Amino acid sequence: MLLGAHVSIQGGLPKAPERAADLGCECFQIFTRSPRGGPAGELTGEIIRDFRLACDRAKQQAWYIHTPYYINLASADRRIYPASIRVVREELERGSAIGASAVMTHLGSAGDASRAEVLRKVIAGVKKILSGYRGATRLLVEIAAGSGGILGGSFEELAAVVKAARGRIGVCFDTQHAFASGYELRTPVGVAATLDAFDAVIGLEHLELSHCNDSLTPFGSHKDRHSNIGEGEIGRKGFGAILQEPRLKNINFILETRTEGVRADLKLLKRIRKTASV
Repeated sequence: MLLGAHVSIQGGLPKAPERAADLGCECFQIFTRSPRGGPAGELTGEIIRDFRLACDRAKQQAWYIHTPYYINLASADRRIYPASIRVVREELERGSAIGASAVMTHLGSAGDASRAEVLRKVIAGVKKILSGYRGATRLLVEIAAGSGGILGGSFEELAAVVKAARGRIGVCFDTQHAFASGYELRTPVGVAATLDAFDAVIGLEHLELSHCNDSLTPFGSHKDRHSNIGEGEIGRKGFGAILQEPRLKNINFILETRTEGVRADLKLLKRIRKTASV
């Protein structure tokens, strides 16, 4: 189990590993392009070399890419849907170039269309993303908080996409999103039950990463609102149960909490992890 956080690439991609190390990260997550739009910067051989050397110097053991916010594999828009497929595929190729373990993406919003119809569209999009792909970076679909027409807020929807991809993709479990979607994480019993359900519906072999965020909103709220660890509804007891669950001992955790609290969050998580390993 490695612990890390999302960090900025401001000043250039090779700056990210140093920022991660300064915070106390053992692994980290980045955007390789603006999350709100615009073309991706070129990954030259020099940038890739400097980034990999920086990861070595900073003693980072794994790194991940998050796709931009505008990705919507469920969109009916004739521009957004193909653009989303193209950008996710580009991020996979960019991830392979820099040695990223995985690229994680949200599925998108269904709008007014039926969920069954949109789910078929998402699956078709994922298959297009993977068509001809030979890189080493994995594609992970992230659980959503389940608000409105957003897809991926249930294990059943994630399972449909994972199974259609025939093992070529995995799942990124976000503690806040899962909690907001109605999966209990506040107690050891709750964590065990949630993992039992994940295993029964998706299969724990498909769980490859977890975002580690407390929740500003109550259980089952279906709202995506992160909080620093121990300051939200999951609480320190909940994260103690999560990190001490034996089935998660080989899963890496990435914080997406407020920047000013990340350093303290990592210290707390490391203390919990140490207790779990005794």
